[in-house]
Amino acid sequence: MKRAIKLACMAACMTMVAWYAASARAQDSNLANKTEAVEAKGAEASDYVLGADDDLHITVWKEPDLTVTVPVRPDGKISLPLINDVPAAGLTPMQLRDSITEKLKKYIADPRVTVVVTAMHSRRIFVTGEVTHTGTQSLLPNMTILQALAAAGFTQFANLKGIYVLRMENGTQHKLPFNYREVVKGRHPEQNILLKAGDTVVVP
Repeated sequence: MKRAIKLACMAACMTMVAWYAASARAQDSNLANKTEAVEAKGAEASDYVLGADDDLHITVWKEPDLTVTVPVRPDGKISLPLINDVPAAGLTPMQLRDSITEKLKKYIADPRVTVVVTAMHSRRIFVTGEVTHTGTQSLLPNMTILQALAAAGFTQFANLKGIYVLRMENGTQHKLPFNYREVVKGRHPEQNILLKAGDTVVVP
């Protein structure tokens, strides 16, 4: 009888050990998936190219006097303590970080710089014509003409068949037609293109 009880206890213990091991493996798997997701998000953010009017928060570790929030000026530069004007437009945040780090090495031993984009004002499109909300819009990732028009709205006089996008490429302006009535019916989906920074959507 005692032997049977002992064997039962051992079996129960082994079952618990197996359950805890499986639970630990599941937690490790979830942690790995979360880590991969964070790394992927960071990689995507690092591809962002800075432009005029973007706001940046620049931190230098253990150097509070060098930690500032600055805009990218229309000439594409930012102003920082010690190193003055630094080109920023056309660079990714990581490239700008490396540039600032190199310049600070003249004044600080082993500077550790962080560059965070706090506002992306440089990526904008323009919507004009017979819309209820004319002016600029922030260009969101994978934003289409249809999405921009949904935010702008139409007036009662809008010519929904004659909408077009004006886009500058290599110094030449291109006119890209967009028939709203056809697209919303599922026809000519190729007209609902992804917008680029600087595009102007015109609703006649």
